Amino acid sequence: MGDVRLVIDGQEVQAPEGSTVLQAARRAGIAIPTLCHHDDLEPFGSCRLCTVEVERGGRRQHVVACVYPAQEGLSVRTRTPTVDRIRKVILELYLARAPESPRLRELAEEYGADPERFDKDPSFCILCGLCVRYCAEVKGKHAVGFVNRGTRKEIAFIPEIAARECWNCKECFPLCPTSWLQAAYVLVEGLAFPRERG
Repeated sequence: MGDVRLVIDGQEVQAPEGSTVLQAARRAGIAIPTLCHHDDLEPFGSCRLCTVEVERGGRRQHVVACVYPAQEGLSVRTRTPTVDRIRKVILELYLARAPESPRLRELAEEYGADPERFDKDPSFCILCGLCVRYCAEVKGKHAVGFVNRGTRKEIAFIPEIAARECWNCKECFPLCPTSWLQAAYVLVEGLAFPRERG
């Protein structure tokens, strides 16, 4: 495998073939914000905060940098009025779910997001899936997972596995971009009051 050459924010960047735009940018020291990305995990693309503008062959589009492949001749812009507006609205939606998250508040300040724009529905979880993916991909335990679908989707610890595995692990807690204390609470609740999973 060789390298591909692309331009990110006016800077020519070389990245190994098979890299994503996010990996290419980071390799060049160009910051793109993320909430669901972790170097040890497969790209997931759920938070959408790493949205960037790409152009190739005269065609522009907005893509998620953590899953979009770095390609020869690709031009990437990480900050445009539209990109910033997309990130601003995403942050406002997340702040309705996790209003006290230091990471979200820091990003909200950078992008001018209004923490009060949307009605609060504080679950403290933005469904980034870091805990689920880390437990499955790195630990191989599958003690936490997504349950339900659509607007009822949430993350829950699987009591019969969590009771055996989680107390001595808890490696997923600090990965949470909103509140690792909430992860601890959900674990305890899941073990004390197991419920049917849909």
